[in-house]
Amino acid sequence: MSGAPFVLVEGKPMYEQITHNICVTVHPVYLDDQSNPDENRFFWAYHVTIENRGDTAVQIIGRHWRISDSKGCTIQVSGDGVVGERPVLEPGEIYEYTSGTPLAAPNGIMLGQYSMLSNDGTQFPVDIPAFSLDSPHHHPVVH
Repeated sequence: MSGAPFVLVEGKPMYEQITHNICVTVHPVYLDDQSNPDENRFFWAYHVTIENRGDTAVQIIGRHWRISDSKGCTIQVSGDGVVGERPVLEPGEIYEYTSGTPLAAPNGIMLGQYSMLSNDGTQFPVDIPAFSLDSPHHHPVVH
């Protein structure tokens, strides 16, 4: 398992975490057109790439997110699969999806885990890297 490095790709933040040979990469993007700071509504999309770097097939069977904003509000979100799917990733395969989250504050942080199932029936967690949600119109808060 490695840490969750932060890098900029084409000027946008990218966060990466590897757990049990599964690499999860997240690119968050602030959405001006869906946000309204005057009404304390801030919206981000995040693009997730999940790559199976192992030598056996795995299936994403669930997810758990912890989403916190800079005002101290934290919510937990759990569910079956991801974006309504339970994809199987063969060795070397990549699965990508985009989702989003609103906050009532201009800054926040998300992190979580996927529940994975190997082809031998073993269930195991895969970490989703913590990633920062920072409105470009406000000073970032150290999370």
